Amino acid sequence: MTDQASATAPDTSDLPGKPTSASRTTLSHIMTHNDTNLLGTVHGGVVMKLVDDAAGAVAGRHSGGPAVTASMDEMVFLEPVRVGDLVHVKAQINWTGRTSMEIGVRVLAERWNESAPPTHVGSAYLVFAAVDADGKPRPVPPVVPETDRDRRRHQEAQIRRAHRLARRRAIRELRERRAAEGYED
Repeated sequence: MTDQASATAPDTSDLPGKPTSASRTTLSHIMTHNDTNLLGTVHGGVVMKLVDDAAGAVAGRHSGGPAVTASMDEMVFLEPVRVGDLVHVKAQINWTGRTSMEIGVRVLAERWNESAPPTHVGSAYLVFAAVDADGKPRPVPPVVPETDRDRRRHQEAQIRRAHRLARRRAIRELRERRAAEGYED
């Protein structure tokens, strides 16, 4: 979303807050041979789609309508996922702005036919923008963290947001400076 669109977005101060638990969700899927890459493990893109699907469900639930993926801040793969794994994608809202939301996602995998505890195989942070029927930004309710863990996630999300904005600003300034110096990119 552009800074201009953000600046003209309606104020959300009159929207009632929604607790973190109201939109938390888990998506589970058994991995099959159709999901594999050339190494015989599950393709990272398959896991990323599940992450995006779960995060999108959370964003839609929290905002009460359509929301689109604006960015994937980070996707970390910790362990490979194998054919036959039952993958659980757990997602929750961490932070809200006027029209955007950060969703945190944790990916767990367990053998479909074993009773061992699931293994943490990946994590991601995605930013979604709530949109109206015309695709224009619309306000989202503030998130109300309920637990100490929710409050920590909210604080960490604010740090990630500040870093995203600083990175965008630094890149824009560099490009403007290079253009002023006559460089063509």
